[in-house]
Amino acid sequence: MSSSLDKLTESVETTGEAAAAIRLQQLVRQAQQGDREARERLIATYRPFIMRAASSVSGRFVRAGQDDEASVAMMAFDEAITSYRQQGGRSFFSFAEMVIRRRLIDYFRRESSRRQEVPLSSLALEGEDGEASDDPLLQVEAREAHRQFEDEVLARERREEIQRLAHQLRSLGIAFQDLVDRTPRHRDARERALAVARLLADKPELCEQVVRRGNLPLKELEAVAGVSRKTLERQRKYIIALALILSGNYPHLREYLMR
Repeated sequence: MSSSLDKLTESVETTGEAAAAIRLQQLVRQAQQGDREARERLIATYRPFIMRAASSVSGRFVRAGQDDEASVAMMAFDEAITSYRQQGGRSFFSFAEMVIRRRLIDYFRRESSRRQEVPLSSLALEGEDGEASDDPLLQVEAREAHRQFEDEVLARERREEIQRLAHQLRSLGIAFQDLVDRTPRHRDARERALAVARLLADKPELCEQVVRRGNLPLKELEAVAGVSRKTLERQRKYIIALALILSGNYPHLREYLMR
């Protein structure tokens, strides 16, 4: 768990990425308010993302200006800019990817029905001549592109979760360095702290006190968790961070805790 927190700390300190995420949100808001230049800048800046998403759905490389799928994906991204709402914790990129995927699937279904072709699940990789390709190198290259795209989406969503958690912790007077300093050195102590955090996450009435004021309900926890008040006070910031992860919209960070 200590190494995981170290990774989180290193990631959240990448202020350039945080600034880029803030700038993205600003551009999306400006575009939604009718700023055409902001909308065009978003589409131009994230064209590689759009093409990778389209390639992922299509099962082959999609090229801007050459493939119909690219046009469908570009229009879907433009639609995502208009429709995106930040509430609910979903990142803009995951939302845009979902819209692109849906619009491309709709497109493939229409084309399949019109041409009476094979279903979407049977689509094969195509070579440059448009014929189905069994070139193993092309197959490997396509799979690698898909894997890289998925890795980039996952990494981006993790960074966004870390930034949201850091913001929530700062509102409670807790810095990530505090977590590193307060992480129990012994495994059994970390496991006890995690057990206390789970108790909090499972009891909304107790967890609310943590989320609102950054305080642990020491009396209640001492009774139900069997942990001394002195230990709870010493590990307060660490336990609070775990409880926020377990009770909040942090699926990737919860995965860290379960390792």
